[in-house]
Amino acid sequence: MEPKLPPGQRPTRKFPLFTVDPSEPLERERFELAVTGWVERRVTLGWEDLRALAAEELEHDFHCVTGWTRSETRWSGVPVARVLELAGPKPEAGWALAWSRGGYSASLPLADLTAPGVLLAWELDGAPLTHDHGGPVRLVVPHLYGWKSVKWVKKIQLSDREVEGYWEMRGYHHRGDPWREERYG
Repeated sequence: MEPKLPPGQRPTRKFPLFTVDPSEPLERERFELAVTGWVERRVTLGWEDLRALAAEELEHDFHCVTGWTRSETRWSGVPVARVLELAGPKPEAGWALAWSRGGYSASLPLADLTAPGVLLAWELDGAPLTHDHGGPVRLVVPHLYGWKSVKWVKKIQLSDREVEGYWEMRGYHHRGDPWREERYG
């Protein structure tokens, strides 16, 4: 039985690759993630720091705004909510901008970023996340279109207001819910 897909989506077993800011490969030992902005404490985590936060393995469908869905995609990593707890988001913080090493960004309501199943992932389908898929660590926001799942993540910046990311500035929907076909603004 085929899994139920959001409107306008078609299934694929492949995992197509799209990017607007290719980054050079980075050794895991050189990885750093900063949590900045409207937080009580600025936090910077290296590879070992992130791995020490206890991994979870989750299986989700991955939806691309271009119309494909890859079902039963397994990710391993740490929940973003757990990382943000270390920084202590200020009460006014309601938005985040997730940044890649290459300068790409995606805007997310804080509620979406901290939802169950949202990970900073380092494994895909039981193997270390390859560079092409955003390794060594990428953001995975499975309940929104893939442009919100920032590859090569390096910073999460909290704010009291929305700041548009790369695709939001170019007319994409500000949230990106595939079940509502929130593709374009």
